[in-house]
Amino acid sequence: MRITRLTAYPVWIGFRNQLLVKIETDEDGIFGWGESGLSSRELAVEGALRHIGDFLVGQDPMQRGRIWQEIYRSQYFEGDRVLTAAMSAIDIALYDLVGKKLGVPVYDLLGGRQRQWIPTFATAHSTNVEEAVEQARLLADRGWKCIRLGIVEGDGGEVFEPREAMAVNAEACIRVREALGSSVVLGIDWHHRLSVAEAASFCQMLPPHTLDFLEEPIRDECPDAYEALRRLTPIPFAIGEEFASKWAFLPYIERGLTEFARIDVCNVGGLTESMKVAGWCEAHYIDLMPHNPLGPICSAATAHLAAAVANFSWLEIRESPAEPGGDFYPADVFPVQPELADGRLTLLDLPGLGVEVNEEALREAFRPSEMPHLRRRDGSVTNW
Repeated sequence: MRITRLTAYPVWIGFRNQLLVKIETDEDGIFGWGESGLSSRELAVEGALRHIGDFLVGQDPMQRGRIWQEIYRSQYFEGDRVLTAAMSAIDIALYDLVGKKLGVPVYDLLGGRQRQWIPTFATAHSTNVEEAVEQARLLADRGWKCIRLGIVEGDGGEVFEPREAMAVNAEACIRVREALGSSVVLGIDWHHRLSVAEAASFCQMLPPHTLDFLEEPIRDECPDAYEALRRLTPIPFAIGEEFASKWAFLPYIERGLTEFARIDVCNVGGLTESMKVAGWCEAHYIDLMPHNPLGPICSAATAHLAAAVANFSWLEIRESPAEPGGDFYPADVFPVQPELADGRLTLLDLPGLGVEVNEEALREAFRPSEMPHLRRRDGSVTNW
């Protein structure tokens, strides 16, 4: 069996762009689907895929570990987000393809299933404290045992002032904890918008056991900054959704700077790289808490990883009654996909990823799209 073609689909699906990748072989009916995770920079990844696709043709897809190494090592300028996002989509597609060839689910290629269903967490989005409490209650009533609060944005717009946001979000965290009690796992995602001093001040506003995890409070380029923040708060950290390799995870794992690894299968290098990070985390008693903001291919690939590893906590899911914006998992494009109910994701017992893609539905052209560009009141640029 040999690879005959790689096709990239940077297309508009539902309410956003997605970048899907199909790898075909010279055996009838044996092909695989992958997904890239570099949101709003899909065309950059498509360019990388055009380079890589040329030398994939003719290769044996069963050798996915060797293929990973060839892609990474042969381009001289190794790694980083664009290239590993392209590698992620290829690697996931190869696992899907090989699972179909052998007639087994992907989790069997990763060592076998360790759990029958995947615990998930959903996000309560809100513009004020009352809405945060209402959305969190809705999710708890629908079966979620782990709930993440998004930043209470107020009126939204293009202005974000950290000090103004800290007080209202502290109140939201306290009120939600009071409403849901101590049994629900509760966290907040600051989307790396704070400084070390701001993050420490925010944590000091909270009574003990208000939060079970603090996600991405500051930017992650500097592990020393997280080390400084760790000395200022006991709240567990959830870090890593932007990391593009096992090497990016290295200081955070070995220096004890995170308690939950927010690995993104579609950015870190696919399932091949994710399993290496998972083993490393297990050796340091760190659970995976994967980043999963994309479509059903990303969700299925991450769920197969979650099924196959011992050290797993919750999978991010965007298909919830509190999720604004539209359908992340449109059935007309993905007629077969994992099933979500009561906060649990169940993989279908099918070969490969267990996701089918209707290529005829991939017709909406890519639309230029940007993440929010935020500024402070003085006009300076800040993080989204």
